Amino acid sequence: MEIECLRVRVDPELREAYIRKDAEIWTETLAQYPGFLGKEVWISPDDLSEVVLTVRWASFEEWQAIPDDVLQATEARFDAAVGGNYELVESSRYQIRKFGDV
Repeated sequence: MEIECLRVRVDPELREAYIRKDAEIWTETLAQYPGFLGKEVWISPDDLSEVVLTVRWASFEEWQAIPDDVLQATEARFDAAVGGNYELVESSRYQIRKFGDV
């Protein structure tokens, strides 16, 4: 399993609208692809401008199989919906490692 982790900075007053639009636009688009397993949104009680999005993918290959034109069109739609009032601070990739019966 692959984890896509995005850390975003957004105006605290716009945080909830950002999260709603992300679910409405990005999550709905990604959910159409077979490798998409789910998504979580983490918010910090200490930093109201921080939003962390974690997306679970079945494999890196399925994640990367989403056509670039779909990603670009989705980003353009999302950016228009939230007015560009956010900054992608970090984008990381992780794998889940499980050991025996732990």
